Amino acid sequence: MIRAVVFDVGECLVDETREYGTWADWLGVPRHTFHAMFGAVIAQRRDYREVFQEFRPGFDLYEEREERAAAGQPETFSEEDLYADVRPMLARLRAEGLWLGIAGNQTIRAGKLLRELFSDDVDLIGTSDDWGASKPDSAFFRRVAEAVPFANHEILYVGDRIDNDLRPAVGAGMHTALVHRGPWATIQWRTEQAEKLPTFRIESLQELSGLITDFNGSAR
Repeated sequence: MIRAVVFDVGECLVDETREYGTWADWLGVPRHTFHAMFGAVIAQRRDYREVFQEFRPGFDLYEEREERAAAGQPETFSEEDLYADVRPMLARLRAEGLWLGIAGNQTIRAGKLLRELFSDDVDLIGTSDDWGASKPDSAFFRRVAEAVPFANHEILYVGDRIDNDLRPAVGAGMHTALVHRGPWATIQWRTEQAEKLPTFRIESLQELSGLITDFNGSAR
């Protein structure tokens, strides 16, 4: 049975469109050009951070984040950047007695923002910077497993990427759900792994409640 649900952050809970737009502005690149290059890099299965190198060779993402903060333009997200299905979904899953967590590749600053938004809604908020381990490394999913008070096979990890989210979560013995939104899921959606690997394929997070209920019913 699925007893715990853990969510990725970017393009799962948070729509990153606005944030990537601010990076285009920071680089002095037209937003449509930045987004086009972003899609091309992902389609080529390259690390998304290589997008910045295309526009500014030698670009250091962590240093630039510090410079943005010092200039009064820090990376940020807020309630308005959450996908519309997030709040109703969390409330429903909580009411159904599921243990809930959020865990993704995020900075310490992003972790603070997540706690401001979700501390009353979930049981765990963990980030790669907090843990010193990043997806897709197995160490990240070991940290998730250590934090969740259930066996790995009772955990559902929800994400938008096969490579960073689902494949390593399955490798850790967890169930997975692939949500169809954001650039990675859009590009990967019709691949063989996207069709066969996840426990669930969903268009909206609100589908999770019924799917989990049916799954747990069949497991009894």
